[in-house]
Amino acid sequence: MSVSAPALAVIAKAPVAGRVKTRLCPPCTPQQAAALAGAALEDTLAAVAATPAHRRVLVLDGEPGDWVPEGFEVIPQRGDGLAERLADAFATIGEPTLLVGMDTPQVTARMLIEATALLRMEGVDAVQGDADDGGYWAIGLQRPDPAAFAGVPMSAEHTGVAQRARLAELGLAVADLPPLRDVDTIDDAVAVAAQAPASHFAAALRAVDDPAARAA
Repeated sequence: MSVSAPALAVIAKAPVAGRVKTRLCPPCTPQQAAALAGAALEDTLAAVAATPAHRRVLVLDGEPGDWVPEGFEVIPQRGDGLAERLADAFATIGEPTLLVGMDTPQVTARMLIEATALLRMEGVDAVQGDADDGGYWAIGLQRPDPAAFAGVPMSAEHTGVAQRARLAELGLAVADLPPLRDVDTIDDAVAVAAQAPASHFAAALRAVDDPAARAA
């Protein structure tokens, strides 16, 4: 049996130099880091666009540009800190939702199809895909309860563990998605580009004038 099909959402920052991927600097310049962020976002949005869904939402910090694909509803991020912004995003969307970040450009439509199918399974209240750095790259809720993020420390080595514990506190049955490596450092960027060599992200990394980047 299955339950309601989820909306698909991407939470992201507009790829503006000096505001995104600052941990890539150095070796990248702010402009190169922004180009990598833009490419990662382009790959992520393309994967979402290729995934069957009745609704696609971009939860954006910053101003949208012509890089937003057709068919995406854009809503602003609201709140102090990522936990509040996630809570507001789920509340604003107001229906079952699978939300992913912009830092895993290796994500594919097949992964998202499998994730939405899992979230629709009877007895599954939430799904979570952990990231190698201790956070998570995806989270889905059948009931968009903002309390799911209350007290969860973000951008920490134990964020994923704390998020899972919070969902358990609320009595939610959580199913696991495959872990992915997200892009924070240049080493992450090289590794992720190697996993998705045909991606826009990999092409952007090859254009970065840095020996480690060119090795990708």
